[in-house]
Amino acid sequence: MRAGSSSGGADDVLSLPAMTRVRLCFVCLGNICRSPTAEGVFRHLVVRAGLEHALEIDSAGTGGWHVGEAPDTRSAAAAAERGIRVDGAARKFVAADFARFDYVVAMDRSNRENLRKLAPTADARAKISLLRDHDPASPPESDVPDPYYGGPHGFEEVLDLCERACEALLASVRERHGL
Repeated sequence: MRAGSSSGGADDVLSLPAMTRVRLCFVCLGNICRSPTAEGVFRHLVVRAGLEHALEIDSAGTGGWHVGEAPDTRSAAAAAERGIRVDGAARKFVAADFARFDYVVAMDRSNRENLRKLAPTADARAKISLLRDHDPASPPESDVPDPYYGGPHGFEEVLDLCERACEALLASVRERHGL
């Protein structure tokens, strides 16, 4: 017998629901520096915790200037020095993404505001947070600064901020979802 049949016999195959994955998207402006770095850091932490099966991680930008481009080579190189992989292709965050993700994590207040304007409902807006607000050591409303126009130190700073905030975010997600 197939799952869903009503015979109730011992031969019935029980259909068990698949584990629902918790889905997170990190968002900056162009999706080539900060958000792919946060995605890479979070993914690294998730793999280290053995939770790849339970979490889906992505990143996007509120602007479309870099769609299809790889992450900034400086971001990828700085992360690689720490054993963190930053890859993928830039994409633009769209309103339909609110239905796909449980957490929408903005890198700064400007992008958070852009996301709030894009959110179709109050429930969608409730999914939006600032990355650094997850780090108890960060002052409230703190941005992850954009390193694009600066030197190598900026990319290291972004990694430091992302590592601290992503560790706290992962701990919160694990507790909230029983992972």
